[in-house]
Amino acid sequence: MPASEQPSPDQPWPSIIALADAVRSGRSTARAETERAIERIVRLNPGLNAIISFDPADALARADAVDRRVQAGEELPLAGVPVTIKDNIWVKGRRITQGSRLFKDFVAPQDAVAVERLEAAGAVILGISNTPEFAAKGQTTNLLYGATRHPMNSGLTPGGSSGGAVASVAGGLVPLALGTDAGGSSRRPPAHTGLVGFKPSFGAIPYGPGFEEPFFGVSCHCPITRTVAEAALAFEVMAGPDPRDPHSAFVEPGEPVDITALTIAYTPKWGLDVPVEPEVADVVARVADMLRGAGLNVVAQDPVWPAGLAEAGLNPIQHAGLAALHGAAWRQAPDLIDPDLGAQIAAGFDLSGPDVGRAMLLSEQVALSAARFFSDHRFDAAIGPTTPCTAWPIDQLGPDTIAGVKVGPRGHAVFTPLFNHARQPAISVPCGTDASGLPIGLQIIAPRLKDRTLLAIAAAVEALL
Repeated sequence: MPASEQPSPDQPWPSIIALADAVRSGRSTARAETERAIERIVRLNPGLNAIISFDPADALARADAVDRRVQAGEELPLAGVPVTIKDNIWVKGRRITQGSRLFKDFVAPQDAVAVERLEAAGAVILGISNTPEFAAKGQTTNLLYGATRHPMNSGLTPGGSSGGAVASVAGGLVPLALGTDAGGSSRRPPAHTGLVGFKPSFGAIPYGPGFEEPFFGVSCHCPITRTVAEAALAFEVMAGPDPRDPHSAFVEPGEPVDITALTIAYTPKWGLDVPVEPEVADVVARVADMLRGAGLNVVAQDPVWPAGLAEAGLNPIQHAGLAALHGAAWRQAPDLIDPDLGAQIAAGFDLSGPDVGRAMLLSEQVALSAARFFSDHRFDAAIGPTTPCTAWPIDQLGPDTIAGVKVGPRGHAVFTPLFNHARQPAISVPCGTDASGLPIGLQIIAPRLKDRTLLAIAAAVEALL
């Protein structure tokens, strides 16, 4: 429906911190909060298509179980908090499809560790959020469930691949969502919808059990919230090693941060020769100036990347992975798979072994370059735009042009994948809007395993903003 016909905004959810406190103290109940979320989903989701699997009876049963645990004296940090789970993350007993008709009847045999930990903390799963097929493109639409719409303007996409997750939070259906991020999927959509999206260091939140993925060592589970404090709470609930994930790791302990004692790099294009919309560039530059005015040591400095770096040089990893996992099914029944994904699979089949090897080598060089950027200059964090543009029309893979320059379908995504390959923590925080009121995000990066330091810096920046 047209933006002018969108429902008027509901009373906002309280923060998940306040909501859980209300449930623990008896001022509310998990059932009451779940009933509130159910009413909103029934009324608002048809205009968004954020949630594609929804069982009110199951949600209420989960809520009642939380209320019994609270009454038994359990201290649950997320007591009664409604949450959506992206449709590529396993939830035991639920149909999880990866947005693909190939998996339309798949029922997850167990919970992912992150889901297990959310529920252990008292969160209530309300539904499964939409994703593009295999979470492998930056626009949330698929042949199984259709397109997710931007909560501020139904003619726009919220981006992807965690578009359903952000629409469920920005649209007011729930206050918390769990997404994934293999190239910016839980930072760019939050930037487009005025939310906080936190990608932890690789391994900080255990990944799986779940589907085999084509991304080879860069995917993370990510909380999507409205504030940094909420993201930090959700992160603490989910973080920490698990023997089921051999890549899971401890992050460094958090310490109080005096942000005025830190050195922060400001990089307007993250060291890349790419177009950025002037409004985006101006908003982020004003943020850097504002931080300087508040007494922060903000230094203009770009990362130095491997010679000739472009995201296309990393794409063979994903394309080869898709061909390995789903190529046989695509060759047998190509009409079952989104043509955009079919094109990636075909590209994967066209690659040689050395092509894939060069992409893997480039990934390693990116990680080394990012690590040296922080160590050589002794930066504590770096800031720049999350995306070079705001949201674009829902029927396009990406904007045709940025700052008047013709770009490819991934032109909107250039600033986020580098830090997946670097395995570093990254967060997108709302920092302003363009002339039409569409949100703009500030991306903040810190060295690997400095997740808690990054969250403290992001909270301080958020407060100043």
